[in-house]
Amino acid sequence: MTQSLSELKSICKQLREEGKRIVFTNGCFDLIHAGHIDYLSKAKAMGDVLIVGLNSDDSVRRIKGEKRPILSENERMFILSNLKPVDYVVLFAEDTPLKLIEELLPDILVKGADWARDDIVGADVVVANGGEVKTIKFLNDQSTSKIIEKIVAGYKSN
Repeated sequence: MTQSLSELKSICKQLREEGKRIVFTNGCFDLIHAGHIDYLSKAKAMGDVLIVGLNSDDSVRRIKGEKRPILSENERMFILSNLKPVDYVVLFAEDTPLKLIEELLPDILVKGADWARDDIVGADVVVANGGEVKTIKFLNDQSTSKIIEKIVAGYKSN
């Protein structure tokens, strides 16, 4: 389910009181594929509750270029919030989720294994608060960018 940051802070407080371990990850999650599902399932397995920080449309454009995202933030939020491993989705407009991480203070911060631990935004905040930073190896070499390239190449060859 999608939440505002203030709602999610309150939910996290309650979850902590219940002894739940909160896992946080983030991304653009444009054109959901098997790699995303595998990643989110593995992230959820690391704790009790999975929160996904989702880049807003403007944020995605700044990071990925003017032709992205393919799906709007509302569509991406709807899809993510209806995936089995995902408990909560929160939208952020900044280029990084640092503010979310500072506010939510997850027990476990997760990113893909393509990220060096020293480059994971918010890792220092999580560790300083007694949490852990973990990475997940990707299922395959699939990415939204590669899917888009394949689609475009297919159209050009016709």
